[in-house]
Amino acid sequence: MTSRGKAYSGAQIHDGRRLVIGHSLLMSKDEGCRIVPDTDVPPAYEGVTLQGGVITPGFVDLQVNGGRGVLFNDAPSVDGLRAIADAHQGLGTAAFLPTLITDTPTATRAAIDAVSAAVAERVPGIIGLHLEGPHLSVARKGAHDGALIRPMTDDDMALLIDATERLPNLMVTVAPESVTLDQMRRLSDAGVILSLGHTDADRATCHAAFDAGVRCVTHLFNAMSQLGSREPGLVGATLEREDVFAGLIADAVHVHPASIRIALAAKPRSDRVFLVTDAMAPAGSEIDHFVLSGREVFRKDGRLTLADGTLAGADLDMATALDVMVGQVGDSLERAVTRATATPTALLREKGGLGVIEASTQWVNYLPPTVPTGAVTTRLSVA
Repeated sequence: MTSRGKAYSGAQIHDGRRLVIGHSLLMSKDEGCRIVPDTDVPPAYEGVTLQGGVITPGFVDLQVNGGRGVLFNDAPSVDGLRAIADAHQGLGTAAFLPTLITDTPTATRAAIDAVSAAVAERVPGIIGLHLEGPHLSVARKGAHDGALIRPMTDDDMALLIDATERLPNLMVTVAPESVTLDQMRRLSDAGVILSLGHTDADRATCHAAFDAGVRCVTHLFNAMSQLGSREPGLVGATLEREDVFAGLIADAVHVHPASIRIALAAKPRSDRVFLVTDAMAPAGSEIDHFVLSGREVFRKDGRLTLADGTLAGADLDMATALDVMVGQVGDSLERAVTRATATPTALLREKGGLGVIEASTQWVNYLPPTVPTGAVTTRLSVA
């Protein structure tokens, strides 16, 4: 009898929202994916027994600066995007937002054109664009080039609103120091996914921005006003709000695991904290240095730093982030996987069935029992 597909059993299965045991994943070219109790596996499916571990949807990453030795700022082209996508697919990421950090207006236009073309050509994994700047605060610039940070103009507004019509998803990190509340409202109304980041704004200003349509915070704790005794800053404002999502670089370098644990305990909707890699050019490669805006960045011991020690993106993949969340933060595996799949997908304008396992799912990961304890991810298939 010809097999209708494969039935994967022997592992826990996370469908993007919940974790189940005693179930099998059915994969078929004709019927897609289904999760059924082990006792209900049809005999027409070829059985594959896994040795523990967990099956998950493909990861969704809303902040990817580069990979395979390529930095998007240096290669805002379809070929550059193909190289970056290939690197992250090898790390279990099914979909991501290529991220352009603070650059010139010419580079921004090139990035929009490149992503638009990549989407049209169906480059695997490209689901839109994240512009992290240039409308930020110099006071919290981090590794961004302060000379390129500037206020948002009417021309910038027009470019971004036009981009929302060309791209499935457009995420833009802004700071109140460079973007007015009226501009935020107009961008949000146009469909831009706005995120606060690289800002020294106080709590009241951050709440005003959230009320004006900002839905997210870029890499919580990093490059932002901190939680203090007299001024809660952006960190405090984010933890107060139920309606605000927050990206998190869970590499135990950018944020101490204890700080993550405290933040999750404090936030009323801690399920709206999601994982990002903030990955740079070294992702999926062996390179130990690269150039960012004319400055050399060094890769050592899981860190990417400028010569003065400033962090410059992350040397991170999603499986390692899960390792940190479960092994060091104490997050449950069920919650941690959701933070890498369904939660970031919830922010997207066009979700395309990402972040969950359902009939239309095109990408399923298998993390063997060594994960969470290392970055080992295999893509499951019917073949």
